[in-house]
Amino acid sequence: MATTADTQMHPVVRERFFFFVMALVIAAVTVSGFSFQLVMGRSTFASPWWVHVHGLTFMGWLGIYLTQNYLVWRGDTSLHRKLGLFAAGYVVWMVAVGLSVNTLCAINHRIPFFFEPNVFLVMDWTFVLTFAGLTLSAVRLRGKSDWHRRLMLCGAITVMIPGPARLLPLPFMGTWILWALWCVMAVFVTAAVIYDVRTRGKIHPAYFWGFGVMTLAIALIRPIAFSPPLLHLTHYLMG
Repeated sequence: MATTADTQMHPVVRERFFFFVMALVIAAVTVSGFSFQLVMGRSTFASPWWVHVHGLTFMGWLGIYLTQNYLVWRGDTSLHRKLGLFAAGYVVWMVAVGLSVNTLCAINHRIPFFFEPNVFLVMDWTFVLTFAGLTLSAVRLRGKSDWHRRLMLCGAITVMIPGPARLLPLPFMGTWILWALWCVMAVFVTAAVIYDVRTRGKIHPAYFWGFGVMTLAIALIRPIAFSPPLLHLTHYLMG
């Protein structure tokens, strides 16, 4: 009877390989989204320097995440841990860049026309902070590899959203944009959940926490964006 390479793998190696594949898909989808915008002429290298800093910073994280999963799959856990220390500090840098550049977008009136400015600001800030919260929680739980890799995956899914978002017809989605992005995240989390059910017989609780935080973040964006303090802040930044 023929067997697949998947069933021949040791369970630990198989799981590591799955997360490496997920990292590859996340990187590919993200790069595809930005490349599509460039090809269509909707993006340009003539953007302000701070836009490029933002792009390089967040693409750099995808490279780190992909490398980390590759190292684990290949069994080089020693180098993985060393790079992990750098990665944890890099997340702090990402938060600083993300919050700053999104604010500069408002000040310089570079918010896409199909977004309500206050929603765009809160959305980007929320995604950056949600990513950081999930990722740093994963770092804190690095001694529990099952929790660590799943929360890291949830963080990566959150931070990759600007990529696939560029493949969606956002200008025609109106106030449903946020839930369209949630659906994209749900697709990736569902793939991971299905893997767990098939290999472990149940869903790992890390996904309930991770996806729960992601869903709560989406649900709170508009209420926060339309609160008096945020409306005032948006008016101040864009005034």
